Amino acid sequence: MAQSQAVPSEPPQAGAQYGAVATATRLPRPIASVPATVTILRREELDANPALTTDGALRIVPSALTFRRSTSLTADPSSQGLNLRGVGPSGVSRTLVLVDGVPANDPFAGSIYWRALPRLGLDRIEVVPGGGSALYGSAALAGVVQLISRGNQPSFEADALYGRFNTAQLAARGAYENQRVGGSLEGEYLRSDGYRVVSSDDRGPIDKAAHSWHGTLNGGLQWKASRALSLRASLRAFQEAQNGGTRFTTSDVRSGLLTLGGTLALKQGAELSLTLFGRMQRFDQDRARVAMGRVSEMLAGRQRVPANDEGVNLLYRSPTLAGHVISAGIDARRIWGESRDLTSRAGGEQYLSGVFVQDLYSINDKLELDAALRGDLVRNVDGQRVAMDTRSEYDARTDYALSPRVGALWHVLPMLTARASLYRAFRAATLNELYRPFQVGTILTAANPRLKNELLHGFEGSLELTPGGNVVVRATGFWNRLDDPITNVTIADGMRERRNLGYAVIRGLETSIEHRWVPSLSTLAAYTLSASEVRDSGNLDGKRLPQDPVHRASLVLLFDKPAWFSAALTVRVAGKQFEDDLNTLPMKPYAVVDLSASRRVWWQLELFAAVENLFNAEYLVGRAGVDTIGPPLIARGGVRIRQR
Repeated sequence: MAQSQAVPSEPPQAGAQYGAVATATRLPRPIASVPATVTILRREELDANPALTTDGALRIVPSALTFRRSTSLTADPSSQGLNLRGVGPSGVSRTLVLVDGVPANDPFAGSIYWRALPRLGLDRIEVVPGGGSALYGSAALAGVVQLISRGNQPSFEADALYGRFNTAQLAARGAYENQRVGGSLEGEYLRSDGYRVVSSDDRGPIDKAAHSWHGTLNGGLQWKASRALSLRASLRAFQEAQNGGTRFTTSDVRSGLLTLGGTLALKQGAELSLTLFGRMQRFDQDRARVAMGRVSEMLAGRQRVPANDEGVNLLYRSPTLAGHVISAGIDARRIWGESRDLTSRAGGEQYLSGVFVQDLYSINDKLELDAALRGDLVRNVDGQRVAMDTRSEYDARTDYALSPRVGALWHVLPMLTARASLYRAFRAATLNELYRPFQVGTILTAANPRLKNELLHGFEGSLELTPGGNVVVRATGFWNRLDDPITNVTIADGMRERRNLGYAVIRGLETSIEHRWVPSLSTLAAYTLSASEVRDSGNLDGKRLPQDPVHRASLVLLFDKPAWFSAALTVRVAGKQFEDDLNTLPMKPYAVVDLSASRRVWWQLELFAAVENLFNAEYLVGRAGVDTIGPPLIARGGVRIRQR
């Protein structure tokens, strides 16, 4: 590793040098000139990571956690939220996830379908913690994670693997370009019989293995229309089907995303870019009512959630004038979604729009300043819930948000760099939180159309020391206050409701040491402390936010010498956390070791093997009425074609 729902800007140039990052400022900038803290997962690190899915690979960054410790191989798609630095973990992601500048978060629920984001075509992943609303609007409350695709340099790569639980994957990607036209096509299919997710203490006759499969197909085209104008188009299709371990615990996702865009080069390095996208998707879910002892079950709920969204973004970047680079943008997005079950339906429409301006100012070769300001408008209309013969209609609501951010970078010494940022961010409640009730296990959670925006005020400061060309040491302290956090609050036995709490304080420290011993061998040790405390919330005062461990750590050892072999060892550790807001359902700490190795045997053909959870550690990932566990030891092997 090297150090909104709003519609983002022009996608970063794939294949750019890793010395430049795009997510922190919405413009490609040298990483040494960015005031924000940025972590990069490079392509070679993603390739070597033993995890099978993208969310699994992302877990080696301790500040990034998925909800309930669970993996997308077994977790219900609606529960796959992402949080950075412990800012309000939930099934609704408080982190904006982008793919080449386009949001990947579910438009209706805010969760992330990680299995729709295959790794074969990725160039890198950029992780930027801290309030990101000043540039990206709602959904970037806790930060931004961007997946950046590879370019169209002529290539062909493929994977084929088989492993425990009849896990099988086929993936391939091809690309081509000439002076005017370029394109790529990528596909992936993955299936697994899965494992029994309910813990042995709670397991009953109805509990079977949680099998699943998914397929993706992504294509893109680029056309250099003239010396100044380039146009692009992409289409992404995805389908996923999961069984949660019983006959009536299932989910299915289907989605399609079309993106069109263009970039116009102006005089003196100025640039104007336009991006448009449209998405259609459907999420289906069945839920069971389980008898005592889990001896039988019956269908308790069947939800069908069609949703669609469209977005547009216009971004201008100025030439460099007296050390200043000014960027400004305007964007808008419309979201519609409706949840339908056996006896009711609920949903509505949401409009988001925003305008921002940013000034990147290089005072001299030692000091860089960054200031951004954004205004957002969020309007919810046509909200309604129909249950049996009762129809409830909710008044239209309009909310406004102002999101400033200022940052500074100071090269104190040739080997010492200091960074600091101060920000305010917000997140609007999703249509799912406002209108859709849901059930997990025996716990029923009610929606709440009166939810207010969440607000985050925060500060971070970091020091980065590079005593030699082979060592990087970094420490970042942060403090955040999350006002009106939306939380599932217990109101009775087996009953919760989404509500705004008073506020929560999240403070902590990130540290990392990266050492490249020789060109082929490197290590990274990282640790994040994130302590949360709920305040001004009645009987919840002093409690920790649910699903938020105080301690997280990782260790990565990479060896890459193609003439011999390549290998990766990762260790992930997470401390104790709680399932519920009352902190009565603890989940103990755990540690997981993963290992992978590969060897080139001929031309571009490699043999590889990987093991996740090498020591078969058993750990809890959820306690919502029944205890569920994380994946056991999963070994796999296969062949792949790689171009290096």
